[in-house]
Amino acid sequence: MLQALANQEVFAVEKGEGPPRLFVHCSLARHESLIPLARALPAARNIYFDMPGHGRSAPWHGHDYQSDVVDIAVQLLDGPAHLIGHSFGATVALRLAAERPDIVSRLTLIEPVMFAAATDPDAIATHRAAFAPFVKAWTAGDRETAAKLFVGMWGTGPAWDDLPAKMRATLAEQIYLIPAASAAIEDDAHRVLDKLDRVTCPVDLIEGSTSQPIMSAILDGLAGALPQAQRSVIEGAGHMVPITHVAQVASVLQHC
Repeated sequence: MLQALANQEVFAVEKGEGPPRLFVHCSLARHESLIPLARALPAARNIYFDMPGHGRSAPWHGHDYQSDVVDIAVQLLDGPAHLIGHSFGATVALRLAAERPDIVSRLTLIEPVMFAAATDPDAIATHRAAFAPFVKAWTAGDRETAAKLFVGMWGTGPAWDDLPAKMRATLAEQIYLIPAASAAIEDDAHRVLDKLDRVTCPVDLIEGSTSQPIMSAILDGLAGALPQAQRSVIEGAGHMVPITHVAQVASVLQHC
C-alpha cells in the first residue's frame, strides 16, 4: 500500500512471517523483480518497496535520491533485518549498513554499482568510456536514447526495439533517476566507503560472470574493506543475476 515515507509517497508491502528481510530493487525496476528470489529462500518476513519514481510509488520530488531511499528503508524496519539489495539497491543497502549497523543483521549486495569502490585504473577507464554515450545523450536531452543505452548496458538482454512501446516510454520517463543518483555512487558523495569499518555483520558479495568489467573491480574494493565478506560469482549471469539466475543466487543465500 502507499505510505508517506521520507516525504515521498511509497508503495510498500510485507509478505510472510519469520525473521525480517528487506529487499531493495535496482533502478528502472520495481519490487516484484525480487519476489522470485525471496520465494526461493527459507521462509521469512519479506519487506519490499518501490523506490520513488518506480512501480506504484509516486514520482520522486526530493533533493538527494540515495538519501531518500535510505531513509525509506530505515522507516520500514522495526529491528535488525537481512538487507538484500541489487545494483543501485545494493548501494542503498551498503550505506544503510554503514550508517545504521544496529538495524542490519546480514548484508547481501548483488552487483552493487558503487563505482567509487573500484580502484583499478583500467576498469575505471573502460567503464567511463562505455558510459560516455549515455552521458552525451542525457546531456543533449535525448531521454529515449539515454534509456536505450542504459538498458543495453545494464538490462536483462532483450533489444530495445523488442520491448513493448509502453515499457520503452516508461523507461525513458524514469531515466532521470540515473543521473540523480550519480554523485552517490560515482563520487561517494556521502563518504560511505569511509564508514565500512562499522559494518560488522556477515556480508555476501554476488556478481555475474558476464557482467560489466567494472563490477569485479567494485567487488575487489568492497571485499578489501569488508574482511568478513563472502564473495560468489554466478557463472553465465550478467548484471540482472537475481532475476535471471534465481536458483543460483538462492543457493548462495540458503545459509541466511
